[in-house]
Amino acid sequence: MSKNHKDEHVLVFPSNLLKNIGYFQGLSFEINKYLNVIKPKYSSLPRSEAEENPEYKQLISYAILRHGKKIFSYKRGKLLSEKRLFDNYSIGVGGHILGNNDRDLFEEEQTKGVEREIREEIFIGTNYQSRHVALLNDDSNEIGKVHFGLIYLFDLDEANVKKKEKSINEQTFFTVQELKKNIRRYENWSRICIDNIERLTD
Repeated sequence: MSKNHKDEHVLVFPSNLLKNIGYFQGLSFEINKYLNVIKPKYSSLPRSEAEENPEYKQLISYAILRHGKKIFSYKRGKLLSEKRLFDNYSIGVGGHILGNNDRDLFEEEQTKGVEREIREEIFIGTNYQSRHVALLNDDSNEIGKVHFGLIYLFDLDEANVKKKEKSINEQTFFTVQELKKNIRRYENWSRICIDNIERLTD
């Protein structure tokens, strides 16, 4: 979500699919249950159109970076393309998954989406292991109503992370206790993840 690419096509799926599969608010750890149904139904829309159409959910990769027992955190700055998130703190480095009409490439595009956004926003100067740990749905606000999160965990060998985007500020690593103590200053998605951080990082 770092750049203003309103003309690019992003992957979406019909919002009512969630009711058919099993609606949830917050996190779900039944990844295959949902993605196996979403995969045949996804399509692509111009991002500018998708942002204003709650009949569709845009797929968003959202990576949590961990080193040891600490989690990467930052503050979203003025140059963020999604102005509604400005001045919020976040523990997720994420972005839209670009549209592709080849369903056989769904998993590849999914992986590319999170890796591409990480490379655009930050530099990781260490080895890491990554895995897909959960899904996130948050219909409590206008942003959440048009987005659907694919939550990843990146385990870093070293706490060597530097920002590339000017919209990333005050980057640091916090303990879980520090995150929970200051949870009110974080954006909704991060709050949901912090509330469930033990399970996400298990």
